[in-house]
Amino acid sequence: MRVKCFICEKIESIEDFSPLAKKLRNRPIHTFLCNDCNSRIEDKTKKRLATGKFQFYKSSRQIEKEF
Repeated sequence: MRVKCFICEKIESIEDFSPLAKKLRNRPIHTFLCNDCNSRIEDKTKKRLATGKFQFYKSSRQIEKEF
């Protein structure tokens, strides 16, 4: 399967039956990042976290229920 990075528009090929290919086929809202862009974003996020001025909110937050 041929995929295109949505940041740098580099075209790569991935295996047709890999979990990533299945995710991209079945849910078109998911986007593909090449390894270079993914590592660049990861490095910049870690640098922002190290400054202390950036708060990282995780999406798997527990909701407290009141009874």
